[in-house]
Amino acid sequence: MTPLLDAETSSPYPVSLRGRGISVSAVPALAGLAVAGTGALALGLTARSLAWPLVHDAPILHYVAARILQGAVPYRDLFDMNFPGTYLVHVLGLVLFGRGDAGFRAFDLAVVAVTAAGLVAALRSFGRWAAGSAAALFWLYHVSGGAWRAGQRDLILCALLAWTTAAAVAYRQDGRPRALGLAGLALGVGVWIKPHAVLLLPVLAAVGWRRGEPGRGLAALAAGITLPGAAVLGWLAAAGGLPAFLDMVGGYLLPLYAGLGRVTLVEAIRGHDLGPAVVAGLGLWALGGLAALWRTRAVDSRAALLGAGVVYGALHFALQGKGWEYHLYPAALFAVALGAAGLGAALAAGRRLAAVALVVVLVATAATLGVKGLRNLDPAWIAGKRARTDAVAAAVAPLTTAGGAVQVLDTTDGGIHALYLLDARQPTRFLYDFHFYHDVGHPYVRGLRAELLDGLRRRPPAALVLFERGWPRGDYGRLGEFPALAAWLEANYRLAREGDGYRVYAKTGDR
Repeated sequence: MTPLLDAETSSPYPVSLRGRGISVSAVPALAGLAVAGTGALALGLTARSLAWPLVHDAPILHYVAARILQGAVPYRDLFDMNFPGTYLVHVLGLVLFGRGDAGFRAFDLAVVAVTAAGLVAALRSFGRWAAGSAAALFWLYHVSGGAWRAGQRDLILCALLAWTTAAAVAYRQDGRPRALGLAGLALGVGVWIKPHAVLLLPVLAAVGWRRGEPGRGLAALAAGITLPGAAVLGWLAAAGGLPAFLDMVGGYLLPLYAGLGRVTLVEAIRGHDLGPAVVAGLGLWALGGLAALWRTRAVDSRAALLGAGVVYGALHFALQGKGWEYHLYPAALFAVALGAAGLGAALAAGRRLAAVALVVVLVATAATLGVKGLRNLDPAWIAGKRARTDAVAAAVAPLTTAGGAVQVLDTTDGGIHALYLLDARQPTRFLYDFHFYHDVGHPYVRGLRAELLDGLRRRPPAALVLFERGWPRGDYGRLGEFPALAAWLEANYRLAREGDGYRVYAKTGDR
């Protein structure tokens, strides 16, 4: 077999890197060390993360899933802005792994493993270094974020996006319509977790159109993307939750919630732990990968798909506008994949400079993520939030044991988590209280306020727990912005306990 020619000297292996002391044959070894080191960092952080608690957003979604398993109907009985696919994934997580912290940790790692497997399948045509570096770097990116990012919706979406990409690449290689149909199916499921994923549909359509007999491929794509929606909407309709879902989307999500708490992208990234360094590392990795693909003449439909994925990931983050760190997951996924594809192409073509440059970026990015991961293994705010949750649960447990309901006025500071631990219910369908403090002149918000008060009056809770921190702003004083609620609370309840970041109100006369 003829050895691969060096692109700069036109001579076969081994060749020195023009006085730099690096031979062509040494470059794969350097890449191997970098990939192995990245994987070792990821595995080390994973081992130290096994005791991570269920915390922040995930308990709320687990609570909704648990209520669904008990017969509650989403949107009708539980007011939330998430799409129904998220609840179904958490239902599956509860059924497969159970309710506890260890079960949720297994659920999170299973999602990451599925995502890594999808990256390997999508990038194997670029070589083993591409597949290995992508799986290792994305895994490290995930575990570097800490317990609060475990099981996030955008991470779950990444598992589906990785396999969407793998199926689209398979279709590009063999032209079988079934592969494009599977890509559409995976994307269709993703849309019902995060609807922004629909932005990738034109990209898949373009992949299908470029093959011979595009009609069959596009028909398979249309069937795949449609099937999950039909199933989810059929489930909601049968359960009785479809009208409430449509009302929430059209009346609240799009006109009101979408514009709430928006920040600039620069402000958001600066607020993330090591945010600028992480984004810069992933950006250089992706740009280096694209340059390597260009230099090796490997810019084909596979590379175009990965590049379009990076653009989609940036839009996914920007359009949501909240600036939360986990909204970067899809951008990170495709940036990791694009850089990895470039590394594989550079090594296969003997492009030493490109390969070494990518190895340097990989090492620097992995080191940054390693530092971030160590900082986020057991931060004080996570321990404080879990302690608050346990304290609230202990405070209201006697009331729920006696059959009483508890209303929490909270966002993510542990109120719903406490009810999840107690398997308790609220007298209303409201999981959060921020709905009542923005756009207060809007008819929809006025309707939500009236519904809350009506529910509390018809079924007075045994206790009401008010959390100090509001979102996107506010403290205990936010009750003053809802005079009717404040008056009802003052007339019927007394402050029974005050703890770190919460107040428990009991009915007047109760002990």
